[in-house]
Amino acid sequence: MTEQPPTAAPRTPEYRIEDLAHISGATVRTIRAYQDRGLLPRPERRGRANVYGDAHLARLRQITDLLDRGYTLASIKELLQAWDAGLDLGGVLGLVAEIDGPWTDEKASRISRADLNAAFGGVPDEAAVAEAVELGVLERVPGRDDEFLVPSPQELAVAAELHSAGVPLPAISGHLRELRGQVEHIAARFLDFTTEHVFQPFLDHPPTDAEAAEAAALVRRLRPLAQQTIDAELARAMRTLATRHLRRHLDGALLEAERRSPATPDVQSVAAPRAATDSEVASEAVVLPAEAVRAVRALVGAENTAAFIAAAAHREVQARTMDALASAESRTDAPGCRTDAPKA
Repeated sequence: MTEQPPTAAPRTPEYRIEDLAHISGATVRTIRAYQDRGLLPRPERRGRANVYGDAHLARLRQITDLLDRGYTLASIKELLQAWDAGLDLGGVLGLVAEIDGPWTDEKASRISRADLNAAFGGVPDEAAVAEAVELGVLERVPGRDDEFLVPSPQELAVAAELHSAGVPLPAISGHLRELRGQVEHIAARFLDFTTEHVFQPFLDHPPTDAEAAEAAALVRRLRPLAQQTIDAELARAMRTLATRHLRRHLDGALLEAERRSPATPDVQSVAAPRAATDSEVASEAVVLPAEAVRAVRALVGAENTAAFIAAAAHREVQARTMDALASAESRTDAPGCRTDAPKA
């Protein structure tokens, strides 16, 4: 029986840098940049050639996956160092997935071009559509010119409602740009706040699986707080500012109407009560200076103006009656005016 020669171990694949770039989908320039940053191990030297292996290919694919998840190259370097040190990155990647999750319950929808035109007056407006696509209110569907993806149906519905109320489309898009910048500033401040006070303990070192799981739970708890805070503060601000804003404009409209009234003196009239007769409450118009009425309205509100003026008038009448009585009493008590003075 002839002895068979030992089977040679399978040879580990080796790649030149051009081959590695072709297989991994990266460019030669990118591979060299990763090496310079310490993300990718140096190749082996074989004579005058540099040789890469499957470990390099696997590391390139890890880097690509982490970049797709939103990591920066600096963060990827720290993660890979932790990986090389024997730490399990499953918890960290789970934390990233939690952060990358949806921050709203709203679901995207689709809208046909015909329905879009109908929602905005029935007249096609390609410039407005292009503006909406640039802002991300609409997204084009590849291969479909008659349909759009709507990431936020609520946002599109608000725009349609504003347009139906008479707001021009350029004004709506301009307002959205301004609002978006302000909201992004608020979001950045919220993230800075929570990073400083909540997540800082997880950021000064590569987190363990337990720490990553704890951080992911915190993300789930804090995610709705930003929306709830904004909703509450917006309601408070609108309640305060809208009343003041509308009252100021209504007062301005009343003043303008007074100015345009021909041969009308600068007076306003309010209904003031007079003495009741036969158990029937009646009233009559009393002419008052417009400036005084406006001052009272600003102080107590339009709905309370007449009652305030009536109460003030009633109080003044009472005060004058008391003054008259006091004056009469003082005259009675004066020397030479007493009714019980002795007769001459």
